[in-house]
Amino acid sequence: MILESPYAGRVTFNTQYARRCLLDSLGRFEAPIASHLLYTQVLNDTDPLHREAGIAAGLAWAAACDYAVFCVDYGWSPGMLAARAYYDATGVNYIMREIGTPL
Repeated sequence: MILESPYAGRVTFNTQYARRCLLDSLGRFEAPIASHLLYTQVLNDTDPLHREAGIAAGLAWAAACDYAVFCVDYGWSPGMLAARAYYDATGVNYIMREIGTPL
């Protein structure tokens, strides 16, 4: 499954939250991919070309996943909204999940 959570903006805070979301997902015996944590290790998220490449690579996982999970404890980022629009347009199933907010 694809894990979607905020990244840009408050990167340190959002990275900590995304890691908690990954742990929550693994605790549910899911096999999550969090491309915003993976690809930003080698791509510069503030460079528009790098960001576009990372988003495209992350969305390519949709073809191999049964569903996506949006972790929404802290709302929806522009990237999450774009992913939801993509999933709506392509028929990818998704759910919204709250894991709790203590950071």
